[in-house]
Amino acid sequence: MSKVDQLNELLHRELASAINKELEFPEVFVTVTYVSCMPDLQYAKVIVSVLPDKMAGTALKKLKAASGRIVSGITKRTRLRKVPRLLWEFDPTERKAAVLEDIFLKINEEEEEDITF
Repeated sequence: MSKVDQLNELLHRELASAINKELEFPEVFVTVTYVSCMPDLQYAKVIVSVLPDKMAGTALKKLKAASGRIVSGITKRTRLRKVPRLLWEFDPTERKAAVLEDIFLKINEEEEEDITF
């Protein structure tokens, strides 16, 4: 496993822990889906899922505002001398899954209507 992969895993664990313990998101569930550090280790893309997804903008703003505090905590809890700059992004997978589920439900309903006639 490369150093970048190891750093990705470490950051994933630490960010998930920090979000759960240090930040408050009333009525919002935030999960770290994926972390990917750039090869030069200057930046780390952090993909988060947010439920309900209509609160994604608010959650991302809060995460961006708390980045300094989160990085400071990671630096204290780990032996990392320098933590990459965090670039937060929303994971739209849940939104896409909901759209697909609606489509499948409509298809199923149409098929049931065709069978009854």
